Amino acid sequence: MHDLVIRGGTVVDGTGGAPFVADVAIDGDRVSLVGTVTAQGREEIDAAGKFVTPGFVDVHTHYDGQATWDDEMAPSSWHGITTVVMGNCGVGFAPARPDRHEWLINLMEGVEDIPGTALAEGMSWNWETFPEYLDELERMPRTVDVATHVPHGAVRAYVLGDREKPGAVPTDDEIDQMSQIVEDGLKAGALGFSTSRTILHRSIDGELVPGTTATKEELIGIGRAMGRVGYGVFEMASDLNKEWDEFGWMGDLSRETGLPVTFAALQSIAKEQSLDEQISNMRAENDNGANIVAQIALRGNGIVMAWQGTVHPFVRHPSWMAMEDLSWDKKYARLKDPAFKAQLLGESAEMPEQVDIVPVFMIITQGWPVQFEMDLDFNYEPQADESIASRAAAAGKSGAEYAYDLMMADDGKGFIYLPLLNYMDGNLDFLETLQQADDTVNSLSDGGAHCGTICDAASPTFMLEYWVKNRERGTISIENAIKRQCLDTSRLYGLNDRGVLKPGYLADVNVIDMERIKLGKPWLAFDLPAGGKRLLQKADGYDYTIKSGQVTFKGGVVTDKRPGGLIRGPQMVEMLEAAE
Repeated sequence: MHDLVIRGGTVVDGTGGAPFVADVAIDGDRVSLVGTVTAQGREEIDAAGKFVTPGFVDVHTHYDGQATWDDEMAPSSWHGITTVVMGNCGVGFAPARPDRHEWLINLMEGVEDIPGTALAEGMSWNWETFPEYLDELERMPRTVDVATHVPHGAVRAYVLGDREKPGAVPTDDEIDQMSQIVEDGLKAGALGFSTSRTILHRSIDGELVPGTTATKEELIGIGRAMGRVGYGVFEMASDLNKEWDEFGWMGDLSRETGLPVTFAALQSIAKEQSLDEQISNMRAENDNGANIVAQIALRGNGIVMAWQGTVHPFVRHPSWMAMEDLSWDKKYARLKDPAFKAQLLGESAEMPEQVDIVPVFMIITQGWPVQFEMDLDFNYEPQADESIASRAAAAGKSGAEYAYDLMMADDGKGFIYLPLLNYMDGNLDFLETLQQADDTVNSLSDGGAHCGTICDAASPTFMLEYWVKNRERGTISIENAIKRQCLDTSRLYGLNDRGVLKPGYLADVNVIDMERIKLGKPWLAFDLPAGGKRLLQKADGYDYTIKSGQVTFKGGVVTDKRPGGLIRGPQMVEMLEAAE
C-alpha cells in the first residue's frame, strides 16, 4: 500500500515531454511510481481530466522577513509554488549587527516596498551572523521549502558600518572580510549571493542601495569566494550601464569559477541596453565559455495603483500629501467631496528630489496612454484603445479625472495598472521566443515584496491561464510552461531533487483543473504585523498542492500540514526502484 496515489491524471512531468495519462504513487516525501499503480493508497486523489505537475519553484522572492513569522507563505503558496528562493537583489536581514536592524529594514522597505512597521514587529532578530539566520529559518515548518542568497547590502553594512554610503570604496581587507562572510554563508547552506545595481532600488531615505556603486574588484572578489566553495548562483539586478561592462565581468567571473551568474533581463527605461542587446551580449559571453542566465518575467513588470496603495497618480499632490496622517475613512470621505476633487485635480504634483527618477515619476503621474483600468475581465496585455487616455477621451474627461473616478470605484478600491517595465512594444510578443530559450529562466515574481504595488507572486497562474490557455496572440505548450517553472528553475540553483515527477524525486505536486484555472481580482489586505498592507491575489483551479507527500492546499484552502523546511545547499535526487 502506498501513502498517497493520484489516479488517472494527465501527467506533465516537468521534463518538457508530452503529457501522458498515468497514476502517481507517493511514499513518504518521495514519488515512488509514475505509471499504472495497482496497489491502493492510504489516501487517494481522483485526478481524471486534471493535469498533474511538479510543484512550482520560484527563484526570485523576498520573503526574508515574512519567512521568520509566517508558516503559510502566502501569496506564493496559493499559486502552486512549493519552493521559494529569497534574498534576491542584494537585500536581506543577515548578517546584522544589533545597531543596523533599522538600517536594514529601511533598505528593504525602500527597495521592495515591504512595510517597515511589519518587519520591525514581525522579526525576532534572534541572529547576527548569516548561519544564525539560517538556524532561525530552520525552526519553523511551512507549506513550502525556503532557500536564500547571502545579500550584498547586509554584508556591506556589516563590514563597512557607518562608512556604508553610496560611493564608498572598501579596502582590500574589507573585500576579504565580505568574501569570507559569503563563503561562510554558502557553507552554512545559502544557494548563492545577490546584489543590486539599479537606480530604481533605493532605501526609504532615497539612498542608492549598496551594490549600485560597488567596483568590479569587490564583485569579483566576492564571486571568487563562491568559487572556493564550489557552488552557488551570483544573482544581480542592474541598469547595465555600458561603462560598467557588466557582461564582461559577469563572463569573466562565470568562466573563472565555473558558476552561473543570473541577471534580471527587462525592457526598462533605466537600462542603457535594450533587451535585445542584453540577450545578445549575454550570448556572446556564453559562446566564449560563460554561464550567464537571463531571468525573464512573463508580463509587464508594473505598478498596481490605488488610493490605499503605495503609489497612485496623485500621491505627490499637495492636497493628498496633507492627508498623510488621516485614517482611510477620513481620506475617503474627503475624496468623495466634489470640492476636494476639484482642488486635487487643479494642483500640480511636487517633483521628487531625486532627479534620476523623474522620468518614472512623470509616467506615474501623467502617463495616461500607458495606464489601464483593471476591470473584472482585465488581461495583462492591454492595447492602446483600452488605456485611460483612450477611455477618458471617449468619456469626455481628462486623463486625471478619469483616473480619479476609476480609483473611486468599488468604495474607493479601484485599481490602475501601469506596466512600467517590459511593455515598451505595447504587447508581450517579444517574450515568445525567450520562453523557448535554454539561457533564460522564468522569474522576477518578487513574491512577498512590493506589497502596496504589485502581486506578481501569481506569475505561475498567469503563465497557465494566459500563456498556455487564453492568449490570442500566441500561446506556449503546457509541457514547456511546466518545464520552465519546475525543472529549469530548480536546476539553476542546484535543486536536483525536485522539479520532475519521477521515482526518487520529492513529492511536490500540483493537481490542476485547467478548465477552471483563473486569477482572482486583486485586493489590498492589512494583515501583516502592525496592520501592514499587502496586495494579494488568489486563483481558482488548484485542486491540490502537495509538498513532500503531504496535502498543503485542497481546493485553494490551506490545510494543517506544514512539511516545508529550510534548504541548505544543493540537493540531490534519491534514486529509487519503482515498485508496487
